[in-house]
Amino acid sequence: MRADSMTAKARRVLVLALLLGAVAAPLARAQTFTVIHNFTGGSDGANPLAGFLIEGTTLYGTASSGGSSRHGVVFALNESGEETVLHEFTGGSDGASPEGLLVMDKAGNLYGTTRLGGVSDAGAVFKVTRKGAETVLYSFKGKADGANPVAGLAIDKVGNLYGTTTKGGPSNDGTVFELAVPKVTGGAWREEVLHTFGEDKDGASPVAGVTLDASGNLYGTTAAGGTYGYGTVFQMTPSSSGWKESVLHEFELQSDGGVPYAGLVLDSKGDLYGAATDGGAGGANGGGTVFELTHANGTWKFTVLYRLSGWGISGSWRNLLLVSGKIYASTHCDGTHNAGTVYELTDSGTTWTYKPLYILNGSSDGMFSISNLVADSQGNLYGTTLEGGAHGSGIVFKVTP
Repeated sequence: MRADSMTAKARRVLVLALLLGAVAAPLARAQTFTVIHNFTGGSDGANPLAGFLIEGTTLYGTASSGGSSRHGVVFALNESGEETVLHEFTGGSDGASPEGLLVMDKAGNLYGTTRLGGVSDAGAVFKVTRKGAETVLYSFKGKADGANPVAGLAIDKVGNLYGTTTKGGPSNDGTVFELAVPKVTGGAWREEVLHTFGEDKDGASPVAGVTLDASGNLYGTTAAGGTYGYGTVFQMTPSSSGWKESVLHEFELQSDGGVPYAGLVLDSKGDLYGAATDGGAGGANGGGTVFELTHANGTWKFTVLYRLSGWGISGSWRNLLLVSGKIYASTHCDGTHNAGTVYELTDSGTTWTYKPLYILNGSSDGMFSISNLVADSQGNLYGTTLEGGAHGSGIVFKVTP
């Protein structure tokens, strides 16, 4: 099939992703799966699209809908599943539909994005204190400055924020932006567009955010665009003359995968790990891939570590979790019940071995995990599902390996 028609397919899938916008029986092995919170769809929120930031035993997250005005919430959850709603979005200037991860500064303030709301209904960047006071740092105009961010943010040592928008820019294919910390107390945050997508086949529609390395470089993915139309992996490098974008890999929707919604994570050596939601085993009919990019002699080498089973967009939608040489993630709609899985990949030295930690059944244990995973100090994993649970509005789960 021609690349341009498949690009349209990728974009339709992207639109679907943005609009989505009890103890279960353990497997026979040692791990257990526990639902620690059922979203009611009321004031506590509904339909979480992202996972968590964890600090000690507290989880901080967002729900894309629910709350008093039905436009989503920012919440904190303790290890027992007791929730505190920190902010309910009104759908006005404060934002609407938060879909990304939160980040925290040195003072404990939380930062995130909303896909909608703000002054022009093109989304916003917000700050929420742990006491629940919200401040809008920037409202997107929906033009050259970007529009509709759905990912979380990266934060540097001085508190500057970096992120992506799925739309906006000259080609309306999205942007990479920076919000600079005010130079004076009480001053305005300054937005600068570092890159606009849609030119020279550099990618389009970044659903994931960016990852910041120790040298100040940014890394990310686009869900569409590139030579073949199935997305890219890119690097942003700062210099005295501005930021330069380099494409590190262009997905072909073959054995390498395609349509990466997940972003990238760095290991201690500076290698990058990511996931594609589509392609892999069976080419365009695969269930996605998990991949690595290694850097040596000035070049990046792309390697597929594992090809997931499933069909279509069943792969991992959010960033992978690296713990002690293992990879943990969840999937959207594969597994026995087409409701998703939580899985582990272990490096044997020559191959990566896949082990499902839990297969969702799509009912009380949740359905469609469009979530990252985080781990506490005991190694327990936490994530969310978009739907399912006691009220059909999603859950927070814990997996004890």
